[in-house]
Parts: sequence; structure tokens; C-alpha cells
Amino acid sequence: MEIERKWLVSGWPQGLQQTEEFTMRQGYVSVRPTVRIRQESLAGGETRYVLCFKSQGGLAREEVETDLPRQTFEDVAEKIIAKPLIEKVRRGYALPGGLVLEVNLVDAGQPGEFMYAEVEFETVQQAEHWQPAAAGLADYLTNEVTNTPGQSMGAYWEKTRMN
Repeated sequence: MEIERKWLVSGWPQGLQQTEEFTMRQGYVSVRPTVRIRQESLAGGETRYVLCFKSQGGLAREEVETDLPRQTFEDVAEKIIAKPLIEKVRRGYALPGGLVLEVNLVDAGQPGEFMYAEVEFETVQQAEHWQPAAAGLADYLTNEVTNTPGQSMGAYWEKTRMN
């Protein structure tokens, strides 16, 4: 189960300890249901190729991931998806209570460029009660889109790659 809240943001957060950075490429075989492939390259670390299935939902939804061989990822990207993949930079920042703020820069330099942030939680109750102000983020996390239709990466894929 994936339980997360999402906000549209402007810029990287200030005053937080950055814990990691990934560069990613991802594409969608399907958006209903979500079937996605992703290349995740950790700065200074390993690269993973992942196949992900996600159920419908907003705050909470099922998510199943499995690793792919690199060649399978490339074959699906080139032969099945056959569209430019979404490029992302994701930075992780430590939050109080062991939580992590993940901030994503999507398609930098492209017409659809935008940034969003997510925080994943252990339970729905924890997610519903967590307040950005408790982490000093009241001025940064102001535009929550967790349950807003059209704010998923799948919707962005449809808008920017399927037309």
C-alpha cells in the first residue's frame, strides 16, 4: 500500500538536509490502470529498472513493483511505449519523525516543466493528521493536490505524450 500526500511546489526547499538525489526516466504502458516503467539512477550509486503497477486512488492505493533487466526496460521504452520518456530529478530531504520529503523536477527545460513534492506515510491516519508546519514547511507546502483529479504523473503523461 502506498500512502502519500502531494503538493505542487516552486523550487527546491530551503533549510532541509538533502539525503539523496535520483535522476529518472519513466514512461507509461497504461494509465488506467497504471503500468509504468522507470529507470532510477541514484547519484553516486546504482541504477534500477522498475516495472510498477498502481491501483486507482488518491491518498492511498495499492502499488506493486518489480525489478526489470536493463534490456527489457529499453525494449519496452523503444518498442512498446515508443514516445519520449518523462525525465525527472528527485531529491529526498529528511523530515522530523523519520519521514522524507521527496521533491521532483519534471521535464526540466520543456514546456510542461513543473515541480511537485510528496511525503509517504505508514498509515492513512498518520497522513491525514500530518501538518507541513510541524516540519517548518508551512510556506513551502501550500498547494496540496493529493486528491485532485488530473494531478498524477499518469495524467501528465496523457497530456504531454499522448496528443
